[in-house]
Amino acid sequence: MTTSNIDNVASPQAKGSAVASPAAPAEPKAPAERPYSPGLQGVIAAETAIGFVDGEKGQLLYRGYPIGQLVERGTYGRVAELLWTGEWRKSARLAPAAIPEPVMCALRELPEHAHPMDALRTAVSVWGAWRRPHWPPTVDQARELTAFAPSALAAFHRLRQGLEPVAPNPKLSLAGGFLQQLNGKDPDPAAARALDAYFIVGAEHGLNASTFTCRVIISTRSDLASAVCGAIGALKGPLHGGAPAEVVSQLHEIGSPERAEKWVREAIARGDKIMGFGHRVYRAYDPRAAALRKVAEGMSDMAEWLDTAVKVEDVVLRIFGELKPDHVIKTNVEYYAAAVLQGVGLPPDLFPPTFALARMAGWSAHAIEQASADKLIRPDARYVGPPETEVPSLTGR
Repeated sequence: MTTSNIDNVASPQAKGSAVASPAAPAEPKAPAERPYSPGLQGVIAAETAIGFVDGEKGQLLYRGYPIGQLVERGTYGRVAELLWTGEWRKSARLAPAAIPEPVMCALRELPEHAHPMDALRTAVSVWGAWRRPHWPPTVDQARELTAFAPSALAAFHRLRQGLEPVAPNPKLSLAGGFLQQLNGKDPDPAAARALDAYFIVGAEHGLNASTFTCRVIISTRSDLASAVCGAIGALKGPLHGGAPAEVVSQLHEIGSPERAEKWVREAIARGDKIMGFGHRVYRAYDPRAAALRKVAEGMSDMAEWLDTAVKVEDVVLRIFGELKPDHVIKTNVEYYAAAVLQGVGLPPDLFPPTFALARMAGWSAHAIEQASADKLIRPDARYVGPPETEVPSLTGR
């Protein structure tokens, strides 16, 4: 029987079956008829197997593994490999890599007053122009970019101080190597471990602004360097990557636990935002903050500063519970990130780009995943401008 004959055979429904014919597919709605979500809040724009955030329960998983266990039992090298490949390998490590000469030349040309985030973005951009990473992005590209980026940031920091960059030591971890290249001496093991823990908790956090930016760029079949440059640009914004530095300033302003009660009440009365508290996703204690608090408590030289931070935290949470009982406001990761970053000796303007170093693994993992989907991200917009209007005649008044 030919295909045309098969197509002409009557179906059971056509012979008197009570089964109704399938309904025709609905016409797609115009943008104006669809619900609008400012900031895309609540809109599912991707499916991912990389990370899972449960804001109600205060849960964060990387490929199914809880963040607290990853900090306790892992290293950034193992976690990065997990994010890239989905495999947990105890032998995985990530060592600091040398800076390509074109990147070093570009860093030397930057003014001393350049923002460190701009320096890191420039380094990644020059790396992309020199390396010309092809699409789709690969794990090898991700490893190469993630390994040299800390060296580049450390080199810029030394150059702006009038010092020569320090060659990376491949025997060190990525975090330990970063500290060695910043300071020109072997890092304190406890400080290196603390920074490694910070790198782990900063590596991935769902479809945040910078990760979404990275995926949008990759969805156009652009390269990994372009996507990461865009992500760095998004992270540079104070609503995304600048909070830990502001936490330090805030705690210095409070000064002591005894002044916390008055300071917090006055800040809330003015409507000021108290940095390190509240999160767009979490309605429970941020699990990253819990993990970093344990790390900070293990840093002996942070005892006094951490003691102040813990006591101020208790005051803030108590007052929020008293004055805003209907709002669930808990400690977020930036609060104890500030403790760790200050404890390892980083200046505040290096906090955001150090966050970017940690997020390199997550960004590149999402880039690889987005490329495998190979679907252009192109949402619609609702037009709210004037209706169609005739352009005035050139001969009229």
